Amino acid sequence: MAKKAFIKVMLKEEVLDPQGKAVLSVLKSSGFGNVKDVRVGKYIELDFNEDKSGKRRPLEEEAEEISEKVLSNPLIEEFSIEIK
Repeated sequence: MAKKAFIKVMLKEEVLDPQGKAVLSVLKSSGFGNVKDVRVGKYIELDFNEDKSGKRRPLEEEAEEISEKVLSNPLIEEFSIEIK
């Protein structure tokens, strides 16, 4: 059965999020004053081919390497992975 990896990439907490601040400003000026803070990130879904050979490494490892090398900037971003 084919599997999917769901990856969420967010700026590290200590990194300023100008896009989040812009969204927060619009929300407050639109009457949503109860919103305290906004952080904007990326959500990526990867569909993997079925492994019929049994020789491929675990999807968790592959998804982690993809996230580290391609989908995020480890200096300023962190990511989480869910495999289904």
